[in-house]
Parts: sequence; structure tokens; C-alpha cells
Amino acid sequence: QVQLVESGGGLVQAGGSLRLSCAASGRPFSTFAMGWFRQAPGKEREFVAAISWSGGSTIYGDSVKGRFTISRDNAKNTLYLQMNSLKPEDTAVYYCAADNTRVLYTTPYGYRYWGQGTQVTVSS
Repeated sequence: QVQLVESGGGLVQAGGSLRLSCAASGRPFSTFAMGWFRQAPGKEREFVAAISWSGGSTIYGDSVKGRFTISRDNAKNTLYLQMNSLKPEDTAVYYCAADNTRVLYTTPYGYRYWGQGTQVTVSS
């Protein structure tokens, strides 16, 4: 059984920075592709970023490209999302996702395992 636990969400002013973490357990972390998604009230769950099992490949959603950076530390079984230049439209619940795949999916249906989500609120 794979368990994912997000942390690091909170309230931040526009233009500020925040780093989210996702701690993984239950399976060999280094064999899993991992991603971040977000969902604002009334909106579909949106792809944010994904990273391969080795960390050698990353992809980003257009709305966050150039501002967010996804990374992983396999020795610590932890996934990160560094968020810079935050905007009010970044406000959402952010979810960590994982699956044992070499494909970096941009749809939520590409990932079997999910964390509980962490709230990020960006004020004007």
C-alpha cells in the first residue's frame, strides 16, 4: 500500500514563494513517476507538474511554467514543488500523485495513488 502525505501549504502574499513537500511510503519510491495537481472550487483538477522515477525528465503545465519547479529526493522518499512568483489564481488545493510508470501523464487518471491535499492560498 502506497501512502502519500503533503505538507507546506498555507497563506502567502502575491509575489511570494512556497515549497510543498510530499512524503511517500509503502513502496520503493525511486521506481514511481510522481506529479502535482491542483483543484480550485468549481474547477476541474488541473495538471501542475510531473517528474520521472529517476528525476531526469520533468514536464509542467503552461500556467506554472517558469515559476514552479518540481524535484525529488529519492534518498528521503520525498517529492517537492517550489512555487515562486505566486499569483492569486494559484489558490487551490494541491495534491501529490504517484504511479509505477515511465510515462509522465498530465491527466489525474494516469495516477493510482494520491495524497490528501494541502491548501495554498495566495492573497492580493
